[in-house]
Amino acid sequence: MEQGTHGELLARLAEMLGTATTTHPLRVAIDGPPAAGKTTLADELAVVLRAQGREVIRATIEGFLFPRAQRYRRGEYSPEGCYFDSHDHDTLCRVLLDPLGPGGDRRFRQAVYDRATDTELSLPITTASPDAVLLFDGVFLLRPELVDRWDLRIFMSVAFERTLDRARARGRALAGSVADAAEIERAWRNRYIPSQQLYFATAGPTDHADIIVNNDELQGPAWEVRPHR
Repeated sequence: MEQGTHGELLARLAEMLGTATTTHPLRVAIDGPPAAGKTTLADELAVVLRAQGREVIRATIEGFLFPRAQRYRRGEYSPEGCYFDSHDHDTLCRVLLDPLGPGGDRRFRQAVYDRATDTELSLPITTASPDAVLLFDGVFLLRPELVDRWDLRIFMSVAFERTLDRARARGRALAGSVADAAEIERAWRNRYIPSQQLYFATAGPTDHADIIVNNDELQGPAWEVRPHR
């Protein structure tokens, strides 16, 4: 296990991505529980790679959600609904992961859904260069339906209570009411944490990760690089 600053982690990951060799765009999963720091890491890593002249495709599981009515058909706080009903994996593979993978034509769409409006997106098809990097962040990315679609798998490991603390802080920054704090607590306790526990029990995501980042301390992460599988 290595430990260092957040900047040192970024440099280490950029170095690994720079030396990874594939005959198609490199598909990188950045997985982990909500509020683990996945989006921040992906965005910052994209900046580093682009500064090195690499083409980066940024996408997120939020762009492949099912409509709200389907996501919450088992109830607003159902962990099973969160895990089984939230994400359109078939479309994700069809329009993004498979076109960028072995034998793909590199013609992709990076999102199909707009969460703010709960409507379908019709983005134009884009063609990636052969040496492009897809940085894809989200929850449940190492489940059986997706695990073999990635060329590099990063898992952001954070204690569940720590993610709740971060969600509370984020909620205070955005709204700040007692009601909002209570809603965040309820959603975390009833939906998000149990859905992650279900994920760990059924998919064992850390068993499939090439890199595990302990991100409990944002400015002092620790990471383990495993032999590529």
